[in-house]
Amino acid sequence: MVQAAVQSAHSVDQSGDRPWVGRSIERVEDAALLSGRGRFIDDLGGAPGTLHATILRSPHAHADILSIDVEAATRLPGVAAVLTGTDVKAVTTSLVVGVKAPVECWPIAMDRVRYVGEPVAVVVATDRARAEDAAELINVEYRPRDAVVDPLGALVTGAPVLHDGFPGNLASERAFRYGDPEKAFADAPHRFSVDIRYPRNSCTPIETYGVVASHDSGEDAYEVLANFQGPFSIHTVIARALKVPGNRLRLRTPPESGGSFGVKQGVFPYIVLIAAAARITGRPVKWIEDRLEHLTASVSATNRATTLSAAVASDGKIHALDWDQVEDCGAHLRAPEPATLYRMHGNMTGAYDIRHVSIRNRVVVTNKTPTGLNRGFGGPQVYFALERLIQRIAIGLKLDPLDVIKRNLIDAGAFPYRTATGALLDSGNYQEAIARAVEQGRLAELKSRRDAARAQGRLYGIGFTAVVEPSVSNMGYITTVLTPAERRKAGPKNGAQATATVGLDPVGSVTVHVASVPQGQGHRTVLSQVVADVFGLQPKDIRVNTEIDTAKDAWSIASGNYASRFAAAVAGTAKLAAERVAGRLARIAASQLNVETADIVFAKGFVASKHNPENRIAFSRVAALSHWSPGSLPDDAGQTIRETMFWTPPELTPPDADDRINSSLCHGFIFDFCGVEVDPTTLETRIDRYVTMHDCGTILHPGMVNGQIRGGFAQALGAALYEEYAYAEDGSFLTGTLADYLLPTTTEVPEPEIFHMETPSPFTPLGAKGVGEGNCMSTPVCLANAVADALGIADITLPLVPARLAEMVRGAEPPPPAGGAAAAPVREGDRRLRGEGQASVKGAPEQVWAMLLDPATLQSVIPGCQRVDKVTDTHFRADVTLGIGPVSGRYRADVELFDLDPPRAVTLRGGATGALGFGNAEGRITLAPDGNGGTKLAYSYDAAIGGKVASIGGRLLDGATRVIIGQFFTALARKAGGGGAEGGGFSLFALLAKLASLFGGRR
Repeated sequence: MVQAAVQSAHSVDQSGDRPWVGRSIERVEDAALLSGRGRFIDDLGGAPGTLHATILRSPHAHADILSIDVEAATRLPGVAAVLTGTDVKAVTTSLVVGVKAPVECWPIAMDRVRYVGEPVAVVVATDRARAEDAAELINVEYRPRDAVVDPLGALVTGAPVLHDGFPGNLASERAFRYGDPEKAFADAPHRFSVDIRYPRNSCTPIETYGVVASHDSGEDAYEVLANFQGPFSIHTVIARALKVPGNRLRLRTPPESGGSFGVKQGVFPYIVLIAAAARITGRPVKWIEDRLEHLTASVSATNRATTLSAAVASDGKIHALDWDQVEDCGAHLRAPEPATLYRMHGNMTGAYDIRHVSIRNRVVVTNKTPTGLNRGFGGPQVYFALERLIQRIAIGLKLDPLDVIKRNLIDAGAFPYRTATGALLDSGNYQEAIARAVEQGRLAELKSRRDAARAQGRLYGIGFTAVVEPSVSNMGYITTVLTPAERRKAGPKNGAQATATVGLDPVGSVTVHVASVPQGQGHRTVLSQVVADVFGLQPKDIRVNTEIDTAKDAWSIASGNYASRFAAAVAGTAKLAAERVAGRLARIAASQLNVETADIVFAKGFVASKHNPENRIAFSRVAALSHWSPGSLPDDAGQTIRETMFWTPPELTPPDADDRINSSLCHGFIFDFCGVEVDPTTLETRIDRYVTMHDCGTILHPGMVNGQIRGGFAQALGAALYEEYAYAEDGSFLTGTLADYLLPTTTEVPEPEIFHMETPSPFTPLGAKGVGEGNCMSTPVCLANAVADALGIADITLPLVPARLAEMVRGAEPPPPAGGAAAAPVREGDRRLRGEGQASVKGAPEQVWAMLLDPATLQSVIPGCQRVDKVTDTHFRADVTLGIGPVSGRYRADVELFDLDPPRAVTLRGGATGALGFGNAEGRITLAPDGNGGTKLAYSYDAAIGGKVASIGGRLLDGATRVIIGQFFTALARKAGGGGAEGGGFSLFALLAKLASLFGGRR
């Protein structure tokens, strides 16, 4: 009877009204968010006595730590503790490394730093400002090592090795073979290949990382509040690192999170770090990441070097693919990496029917930030190569690219379709989706616009792309990195368990709780629609809670908000939980209304007889009965107070013995085309029209689906045209501010034309598939194909900035003409600063010479100088504090004098290190009488910088240089009795003794 009741509740009759699912109702979340009443982690009050942490980070990409002097920092009033690697190691253990290897991975540097921004020390103080002041007093002595930033360069014999446990920097290598690719290549009349270097980029959410941690010494238990999005498999990693069982780590999330797009999964090493600080200090510790830290040292997407080849028939039909992928995971292989490389493993043939595939996967480490989840998560890297190859085939065979796409598509009658590499594509009609997009998006008109533009000599191109968007990741896909024998030994891992709880309170109100942490997607709105339909209520009657508390809530290692799993898995599980409760309520109502359970319907706030609607009872009364009168319930009804549902689809199985893996549950389809025009002079790309067709199964909330598409499109536009995490060859990070890491704004993002087709998934409770990540996979390559078509070039690399396009079209910029000043040798890849100029100072050269070499005078005239120590007559050390643009820091400069010709000339050479960076420089100063009793100084310098300061950008550096120079010469002239600067350059000693780090390079 109970089972029958559950079945009867599956279909909800709204008495002629449309269901709530499928409507674009007003978002529940917006009232608070748009009025500034959102509750983010930094808005929540802290416990009395909470301390604040700041992190001292490495300016070097690769260096040994020789010593860390924290004495001055610990003496600063308000400082509770200064933690170094030794302190953290005493209370934690290594984080889990993504592959089996004798390698350790800590949340803070131990004896060596391996990327710019790696934590070196943590200062904990009564407030953030005091902690930052104390961090500037820490003196770290480094011995720089050579760095490697190119993934292919990391594999070259003799390249600097990051970890002894990863010989040759190779963390993992696996080869896969499906079908008979060798025969297919041997028999094919044509072979086409592309070499792709997909760059690094990242998500830049409005809210950065945040952690508040406390430690209960009595129970040796931790409580952590963090804007961590999951997956909660990392809960086990954190607990292990903190050396406590999982039930002694309580992890909570705030009510709101200011965006993530994947990147907030990467907060977990900082959870370990701040929790360790809480244990050592015995007080709660709070840390909020600033924007510069986030750009420099949070996780980013992987960059990947791919060679992809295809065996192709003369009509464009692809018979085989050969993938060679080298994945750059940065300095540490942190869990869940190398997940980015394997998330798409079942989908390596995309939307195409290709039965023969070979794959070689290599994972390397380099001196760059560790990588993690990022919107699209492996899809952009795969589809950029695959869809560029499609266009290359079309051009090579003189075919229309769209014809090549259509010729290779999976047949509409083949679903569910098993790919060669193991994915089970659930549903779709790709041919129909393309046909609709071509018609509704007016492709014929766009081609006419292209032809007209080209007839006028303009650079106009059209690009196409067709991709499968996987969603609801199989938790076992990452084990494909292991061999079958290794997997058998480790035990099976698979599935995508989702959890949802539906509860009824004593007045019959409905509450829903899910283990999925939203970052702006509208979970509360959609869940209220789904559950309202089941109970015949209105969405406003449903209260949804999406906060997580691992000590109280139902969750699993698969819990979290990632892989576009909300609509397909989480909302579907909430529907199943509500239906289970509704089935029991139907049995209770049937006994009270004296009808059969199958005759019960939920509609408009009542539980009624389907055949006699007047025979009804208020939903709230039936819903409250388990609280008020459990003894009156039918024996077979069961309780209706709360139901927690755990759901995992049977289609998600472990990798089989042949390494086939259904890496995701459901698969949407996207077909994009666009027209772009490239300015022939500036080579700036303008999008004329962008059309995107989506089949994401059942659409739960059309407005929010289109919002997700627009958001993904905007991020993809950034990846295509603007964004790149750039590194110098020495590992210095070059895009550490939003002045250098360019993001598209609303003025740069055109309105895409969005179209939909719905083929519900048979594998999900609501028929829904993911939609939030797809354009991050399809848009970059669609735009690249269009730009390549406009310019008539074969190879193209992201981002499509004008300077890069100019090099592709016009060749490399010629070197400057000969005859300039010779430059001092510096490390290739360092940011260079050169200059020369003059200044007039009152006083004879002898007087000025004495001033330049007098520590007391220099301390008084160098801006920000704290002290100058004279080690010998020709050796000086100085401490200087300087602010450059949005950052400031303390520096220690070491300067020596050579080729002294008193009082006429001196050469200065030195280096420095500090919070903003490190470096060295050399310059020559000459003094000559000006004929009026004064002195004319002439100077030239050549410097190179590294570390954070190198990321600030040339504009800020040049401006800062002028300010520093002006301040120095004004003060020097004032000290000498008048005069001023003429050249707008600087005294090298003032720069080095004041902040050689700013204008220095690696020592």
